Order: sequence, then C-alpha cells, then structure tokens
Amino acid sequence: MGILDDKVAIVTGGGRGLGRAHCLALAAAGATVVVNDLGSGIHGERTGDSPADEVVAEITGLGGQAVANHASVTDWAATEAMVADTVAEFGRLDVIVNNAGIVRDRMLFSMTEAEFDAVIAVHLKGTFALTRHACAYWREASKRGERVTGRVVNTTSGTGLFGNSGQSNYGAAKAGIAGLTVITALEMRKYGVTANAISPIATTRMTAGLPVGRSDAAEGDFDPGDPANASGVVVYLASDAASWLTGQVLRIEGNRLNRLEGWTIAGVHPSRSGGALTPDELIEAVPQLYGVAPAGRATGVGR
Repeated sequence: MGILDDKVAIVTGGGRGLGRAHCLALAAAGATVVVNDLGSGIHGERTGDSPADEVVAEITGLGGQAVANHASVTDWAATEAMVADTVAEFGRLDVIVNNAGIVRDRMLFSMTEAEFDAVIAVHLKGTFALTRHACAYWREASKRGERVTGRVVNTTSGTGLFGNSGQSNYGAAKAGIAGLTVITALEMRKYGVTANAISPIATTRMTAGLPVGRSDAAEGDFDPGDPANASGVVVYLASDAASWLTGQVLRIEGNRLNRLEGWTIAGVHPSRSGGALTPDELIEAVPQLYGVAPAGRATGVGR
C-alpha cells in the first residue's frame, strides 16, 4: 500500500528535472499521474521533444499509471480542460503540483517587455490558472457534500524569497507564487484543500553552470543537487498525512528541510507627536529603527 493509493495528481513541467522526479515519486507512492509538459527549452522555445511521453513510459514500465498532457500552462482554456479531462478519465483529481517554468535572465535595465511577460506568464499565471480551475472543481465537489482532500503544491525559489541579481522577472514571479500560496490556503481551507509551496535547490537545466549539487558524486553517494531530494516532500504534502499543514513555504537543501516564515515586524517607531509621521522626524528615526547611526551623529548605535 502506498501513501497516495487511489490519488490522482497533475504535475506541470513534469517531463524533466524536478517535475520528472516528482512524477516518478508520486507514482511510486501509488498515485495516478498526469504528466504535463509542453516540451519546450529553458527559455520557452519549442523543441519538438516529448518528455511527457518519456516519463509516462518510465512510470508505466515500473507498473504505475500515468498519462501525458502537452498543453501550455499559460493557456487558460487548456488548463481548464486539463482538470476536466483528468476528472473525466479517472473520476477525480486530488493533487496539483505547479512546477512548470522557464528563465530569461537579464539585468533589470536591459530586460525587454517580452522577456518579463514570458516568465511571468509561465510561472505566475500558469500556477494561478491550474490552481484556479482545480479549486473551482474542489469547491463544487465540497458543495455537493463530497469529502474533498485537495492538495496544491507550488514551486517558489530562493530568488523569489531572498532575491538574486539578473532575475527580476523570475524573482517577481516566484515571490508572487509564495503570496498566491498563502492566499489559496486561506480561501480553500473550508473546502478541504491545502496549499503549500516548496523552494528546492536542485541541479537541472535551469541551474546549469551554477554551483548546485556535486559534479563528482559517485554512484550511490548522496548528491545534494539531485532533483529527487525534493520529491519526498512533494509526496508528503500531497498525502492525507499533511492535511493539517497549509499556507507554508518549505525550502529543501539537499537532505535538510527548512521551515520558512514570511515578512515579520522587526521593529516599530511610533510617531513622537501622536500624529502622522513627518519626513523631519524620520531622518533620525529610520536609521535608529535599523540600528545604524543617524547621519552626522557619532553614536554607538549599530557600531
């Protein structure tokens, strides 16, 4: 018996890298998997490849159940059809894993409108589109009196959470996904749906050339950059065991799971006058709020 027996999952960008690892892990845990992948390059260009079919062949060859879907997550109608077709074929939908993504890195002052729009469309709109249609399905099922155990697993990144030079489009999209995860959790809790996000560190096509993982890892050695390192977390979040956890971001660094927390209040400056804050007051107050010396003042604060 697997932890996901009788569950049906959709994984976007499931043909390579992280998505492929998630699909294999979900199937190994007993889920039927819809492997969605357009077959594009890392910049979103068409390649003519069909990695979704290759992953389906891997899963079925191991005795699992999977089907391929080749729609673009940027297509509103196609993501709606993806949900409807899954339910029509398998009678249910339990899990969506929003993983599809592209990169078009460039410094902010050189980035084009098209480069910004393309990355936002795949990451942020793509995550929203499938989530929206899946949540509409789960809400209707709940209203009919059915027991719903919907699971949304999104993919954010360190760039979206902590920032990274040269990736304003990617970072903005990934930060938006973290925010969307929290809001999805708030709105869907009463319908039996959880929403969480993972921030995985992995060696994939998108991280080629970056110091991720171990190029010298021998067979059998643990490789901290292996995409499969994050897949156990995905399986857990997709399961009934995680029904209590929602609205969270979990960062996976090799074999370490990190619980992250969002923006918190780190300091407060109340107006000294009791009225609105003034620029003159803030000239002194803001440096003190950050623990640094105000300009022109030789104090020990922040030293």
